[in-house]
Amino acid sequence: MAETVVDQDISSNASPIFTLFDSETADELTRDHILRLAVGVLGAVRIRGFSSPEECAAIMEGLDRREFGEYDQNLIFPPIAKIGPAAYDYYGAHTLTDAYWQDADEARRLRSKLYGGNDPMDVAVARVARGWGGEVEPARSRGREMFAGMIREIANGAKLHFDEIVREFPGIVDETPASFLTLNWYLSMPEEGGETRVYRRRWRPADEIHRDGYGYDEKVVEDEPVAVASPQTGDVVIFDSRNLHAVNAIGGEGRRVSLSFFLGVTGRGPLQIWS
Repeated sequence: MAETVVDQDISSNASPIFTLFDSETADELTRDHILRLAVGVLGAVRIRGFSSPEECAAIMEGLDRREFGEYDQNLIFPPIAKIGPAAYDYYGAHTLTDAYWQDADEARRLRSKLYGGNDPMDVAVARVARGWGGEVEPARSRGREMFAGMIREIANGAKLHFDEIVREFPGIVDETPASFLTLNWYLSMPEEGGETRVYRRRWRPADEIHRDGYGYDEKVVEDEPVAVASPQTGDVVIFDSRNLHAVNAIGGEGRRVSLSFFLGVTGRGPLQIWS
């Protein structure tokens, strides 16, 4: 049920104004979900059972034999463990360096055998393409296919932040998407905590006075509508990454591990993916 922002006088001819920023749960991803997220009339969508518990257990068993790296703690703290490069790791170079492409190849190699000798990213892309009803293709940088499908473990939460590659790393993608979404496929979730909070609020230049490391003080989203997604193992959550968002720390037993990538909705029609 949509929530009204303000009460309307019943004698007024004014139309009610709706936030249209709920968190929705569904059993199957559809094109409509992606489009409503892209145009900003849905806060977040959780797809239950994107994968089975058995699939997740098999992938996690493969991950137990792999060593995680992490983001540079000078930039990202509390630490977040990961397998695979993010384009954001290379801001300082103003381009995707040789190290990026080498790290991407190594991550694909490590990931390629995680799921019964196969790459779980192939499973994710196929299921997203089925829901979208169209092509899903890698984004390109200077003609080369960018890496997509980082595996991350977030135990201590993530600060309030936004992700928008064309604003934070201008010129790095060859084709500017019309909208930017984040997809997280949860291979493992803890007993408590680990929720994602997405606010109906995008970055503003004045927010820089509230910067806290890579993120922002949560006072910038006071009184803003929020969509909260509480996934379970095997679920997917998708939201517009330009909206300020944060991750709660985990509690109880278990790990919060996801396979994550961005979805760019293009004017041509295909979805573009990168990490």
